[in-house]
Amino acid sequence: MSVASGILPPMFSGLDDVDWSSLHHAYGTAEEVPGLLRAMASPDADARAKAVSRFYSAVHHQGDVTSCTTVTVPFLLELARTPDLPGRAEIVGLLVSIGTHAVESYDDVLVDYSGEESNHALAADLIRERAEDFIAFTTDDDHRLRRAAIPALAQFVDDAPRAAGLVQDRLRREERPMHRLLLVETMAQLTLRLPAALGEATAWFDALADDTDLEPEIRLAALAERALCVPDAINPDLVPTTAALVHRIALNPLPPSVWAGPPRQTTPVTGAPPQIADAFRQLEYHNAVYTPTTDLLRTFHTALGARVADRTALLTAQLDSVDPGSRLRALRMAGDLMRNSRGDHSTLIRRVATQLDDANFEVSAEAADVLSACQAIAEPARDSLAAHISSQTATHGPDVWAAPDRRLRRAHQNAVLALARIGDDRAVPHLLTALDGEVDSWRAVEVAGCLTQAAAEFTPRLCRHLAAADLAAQQPFDTGTRALLTALGRLADPAALPSVLATLDTAVRLKHWSIAADAVRALGALGPSAAPALSMIRALTGCPDGHVRSAALKALSALGVGPDELMPLVLDALSGTTSFWIRDAVDILATIPPAAGSAAVPRLQELLENSYDWTRIFAAAGLWHVAGEVHTQAVLDTLLQAWNNNGATANFVLQVLKVMGSAAAPALPYLVAELANTRRSGRFASIDDDEDLQETARDLIVRLG
Repeated sequence: MSVASGILPPMFSGLDDVDWSSLHHAYGTAEEVPGLLRAMASPDADARAKAVSRFYSAVHHQGDVTSCTTVTVPFLLELARTPDLPGRAEIVGLLVSIGTHAVESYDDVLVDYSGEESNHALAADLIRERAEDFIAFTTDDDHRLRRAAIPALAQFVDDAPRAAGLVQDRLRREERPMHRLLLVETMAQLTLRLPAALGEATAWFDALADDTDLEPEIRLAALAERALCVPDAINPDLVPTTAALVHRIALNPLPPSVWAGPPRQTTPVTGAPPQIADAFRQLEYHNAVYTPTTDLLRTFHTALGARVADRTALLTAQLDSVDPGSRLRALRMAGDLMRNSRGDHSTLIRRVATQLDDANFEVSAEAADVLSACQAIAEPARDSLAAHISSQTATHGPDVWAAPDRRLRRAHQNAVLALARIGDDRAVPHLLTALDGEVDSWRAVEVAGCLTQAAAEFTPRLCRHLAAADLAAQQPFDTGTRALLTALGRLADPAALPSVLATLDTAVRLKHWSIAADAVRALGALGPSAAPALSMIRALTGCPDGHVRSAALKALSALGVGPDELMPLVLDALSGTTSFWIRDAVDILATIPPAAGSAAVPRLQELLENSYDWTRIFAAAGLWHVAGEVHTQAVLDTLLQAWNNNGATANFVLQVLKVMGSAAAPALPYLVAELANTRRSGRFASIDDDEDLQETARDLIVRLG
């Protein structure tokens, strides 16, 4: 049936018979869905695009296949099967996405937005019943429709030999480069879903990889997808062979006209704090696609997993590319490797540092950004960063931080931030320039606290910015003011006291409790020099906001207030169930003589039975501080059980084990097992947290061994 005249497909005759008000999508009831489906058949391209976008956002939200999603499947199938329907490719792509998620979650029982169990099996079966339609779509004259349908061969055809044959046949007939790459990937996805296809798939991958008459991108794809399917069969020649293909592709890259999609639609961020606007800009920047082999190389790195040496060798080849886009993606992959995998990354750090002086400012900025994220392991790049910053300043002048060219500005700023995070004094002049200027000074604030040796220079500038903040005109969760307070707290310069007190007074008056809590924390960091603030801090121990109360309690302890005043407040904090307030109370118990803190023992024992891992380990730490070896077994059992349940607790658990000394000996096997892990672990699985975790574990093993 043609839709040129606006006639809707036959199934749409029942569209209004569905009780859409009883169904829910991600943002409420589903009454808008009939309108979305009708808009998908509109001759207006803009209306179709908006309808599909809204459908993904609400009805197929983040891959959800709910009851509402399933009800739409028959209507979407009719749209996809309607000849001459404009936008069929987008609808087929939507169906493939729904079907893929449904197949992957076929046996899962999830509750949807209306409280009903999502029937993934029903959605998957509805789509797979029309597998022949999707097979036909892969041969359609419309190349966009073919591309949208190709992944269906891996997901909707259950006869493994037939599906493998269809993929191979399509590759022989398909001429478009990106479609051909997608077909190789589809064979891998088929094999991962239906292992019966593995033998034929690996033989096909081998034949493609060995065929020197094929384009190098296809040979690279075959190597990558084979490695993904059989990672245990990776041979020593894989990385050198791959590196050679990467080099060959870089010398003769495919022109964007044959692989790049239309430019991404971006919406300018207006009226947001500079940190938020910058985050959105960086999201767009990281989503940019520079090369058709990006996904292939990411597949390679996934297959190589913990083989750090092999992945480093591959990244070195990628970073040697003459194509800036390839180098950009290689830098991001290098960052991913160092963020996610343990190992000696010093060689890779140095290799990334060589990209700082790249003529392409985007590459230079990305290299500096990667090094900045590697704070704990970035030492091998220290001198390279300093030399690069000096060279930039010599070439572009002392105001390069505020250079008109955004790309140059970003490259310089990222390098300064990376050097500052290592704690290098050579970053100080550039940060002072930033704080004295009007351009992106907020970025300098973020790292000022890393350079405590320059507190005398930073503090007056930060206080000037703090005084200029109009809290009355800002949101309670203003990140700029909070960042200033955090930086001043880390610098711990007594000269900041008047500015912090003034900010606290204003924040309390305006009931901006998040800012007030940060101001109190900054006062606590100043220690005894903040004694003039004692009366205000004491008053805030009765604040209606729990974060402020907890910060006030810790500040009193930091200012030297005695146990007689602290313990009633500690017991009050322990009487609640908010884990991080309990943690703060336990931190204070660690500074109080055990006899003075003994009143907390009954409550700490109760908290050992709490259902939340974090609450239990905080209670265990407090019990050890107050009562010691009498509760050794209970403390150890709690700590090790929480660590086993939740790896994010590891940093805290190991710090308590360190305090326990020889009593922690039963934890030795856990420590050895932790160091045998190849993936990052710890509180946020970040580089800093994990490096600290490894160092503490090694120290404990020596002590306990």
